[in-house]
Amino acid sequence: MTGPGPFPTVDRRSRTGRAVRAVVPPLVALVALLLLWDLASRFLLDPDRRFLLPPPSAVLREGFLRWEHLHPLLDALWLTARVAMAGLALATLVGVGAAVVMSQAPWIERSVYPVAVAVQAVPVLALVPLIGLWFGFDFASRVVVCVLVAVFPILANTLFGIVSVDRAHHDLFTLNGAGRLTRLRKLQLPAALPALLVGLRIAAGLAVVGAIVGDFHFRRGQPGLGILIDTYRARLQSEQLFAAVILASLLGIAVFWAFGVLAHRLVGSWSETGRPEP
Repeated sequence: MTGPGPFPTVDRRSRTGRAVRAVVPPLVALVALLLLWDLASRFLLDPDRRFLLPPPSAVLREGFLRWEHLHPLLDALWLTARVAMAGLALATLVGVGAAVVMSQAPWIERSVYPVAVAVQAVPVLALVPLIGLWFGFDFASRVVVCVLVAVFPILANTLFGIVSVDRAHHDLFTLNGAGRLTRLRKLQLPAALPALLVGLRIAAGLAVVGAIVGDFHFRRGQPGLGILIDTYRARLQSEQLFAAVILASLLGIAVFWAFGVLAHRLVGSWSETGRPEP
């Protein structure tokens, strides 16, 4: 009885190669960035102005290795993450729901879509005072800012996916006497899933931005990363400021990566959206 042959080994080597290609370039870029940062801090700035761009070693020591500085950063990161995820969840419900309604009749799309574009075009900072007056100045207002920032990519991508279903597939459902709800549930929404996941990946990063922007303006309750960034800026605590900015960036990268993994799990290799990098 023969063994399974060389194919599993080849497959393992292929997976290892993909993992190396996925991990090594970002690591090289990160090391190069840290090196340039350190050189700029040490050789381009005078010692009395080095607080404007502290070296990475100082940021690591003061921002991440001292518990009295790291603890408030972690608490703020947890609050910002909760605000961003709550805003993203609500934006998903609103965006997908609006896209489904708009896809049912052209006149609804023509009526609602310009409003969605107008809301997206208005700078969110112009709406922040009104949001504070309507919803207060705590957690709920920060979530509303996240929704306003993140909802449009979800709506636009979902609507595009729903209305882009091949006409031949629609004809097949028509021949089988499928109703509007059946067509939507079994054809249009599954076909729109790759486009929806693209919108979610974009909106996830925007939700983090919205949570931090909301922090700058709604200062009641527990401080998030935005409040800490503004506080450290005012106090010229550059090491803690850079540590807070790094944590905010890592949060954005983490949610973007998580939705990339989700896309691959949900749609697999039948869509370019979920196909792993070569």
